[in-house]
Amino acid sequence: MTRRLAIVMDPIESIKIAKDSSFAMLLEAQRRGWALHYVQPGSLGMRGGEAGGRLATLAVADDRVGWFRLGEARWTPLATMDLVLMRRDPPVDADYLHDTQILSAASRAGLRVCNNPTGLRDLNEKLAALLFPQCIPPTLVSREAEAFRAFAAEQGEIVLKTLDGMGGRSIFRSRHGDPNLNVILETLTAEGRHLAMAQRFLPAIAEGDKRILLIDGEPVSHVLARIPQGSEFRGNLAAGGRGEVRPLSERDHWIAAQVGPELKARGMRFVGLDVIGDWLTEINVTSPTCIREIDAGAGLNIAGTLFDALERAPA
Repeated sequence: MTRRLAIVMDPIESIKIAKDSSFAMLLEAQRRGWALHYVQPGSLGMRGGEAGGRLATLAVADDRVGWFRLGEARWTPLATMDLVLMRRDPPVDADYLHDTQILSAASRAGLRVCNNPTGLRDLNEKLAALLFPQCIPPTLVSREAEAFRAFAAEQGEIVLKTLDGMGGRSIFRSRHGDPNLNVILETLTAEGRHLAMAQRFLPAIAEGDKRILLIDGEPVSHVLARIPQGSEFRGNLAAGGRGEVRPLSERDHWIAAQVGPELKARGMRFVGLDVIGDWLTEINVTSPTCIREIDAGAGLNIAGTLFDALERAPA
């Protein structure tokens, strides 16, 4: 019997297929004979107590001109699927959380969802790193400007960010005595109404912000180091960073061993760790990227390894 896969993702017509990890997963699933279904954005809901959405049949091709073909979308219970990939990008706002609640209802009825929707709600991608204090640089989470100023005085140079950004957006580099620090704090915390994060600035960012991919808690053999260019301090590819594929270091393996078992236990089957130098800075669970870049640089098939795991046994 043909296995049926549904994917919840951002609009497929807008993706860049050369860098899109969701697309790599779809190509692999199709190659293995899965019947693909695309969940129309914003269509998840409940009818008669049953989770579902407007699903369209989907075919994909590794072609920059015509990379997808959709059938007619119609309301379909998720229980008719064998697997759902939840791959929506942040922000994890109210709409995102509501979608995970719909997926939790489907999961309770027996549907496999990757990643686990409860874990997606619990593991904020910035705050999750705090579960592993032995792995992270000095870090502060607060709404209070005075606490951030004291942290800057203690650490010297710091990086500040919102708790729901991605792709390097809303990340600031500052230091003790910076005349712009107050306005940065006003912007990030909305004048004390929202939590923000500060971490000690890590000079090792010059050597790259490494993306380590975990599948069922085990690291892929190579990382993508995203190296800042010019005067930019952010390594994110979306911020202009240059990607370089490297084998994991001994410290990378250690961090993965610290983090992997806990994330696997929470049903986080595909995860991206961000590591600068020797320190874990973020844990990406919503829509980790870099499959295609690492595959190309190291001759791997990461989506194949993921589907080996998904087909072998449910988490």
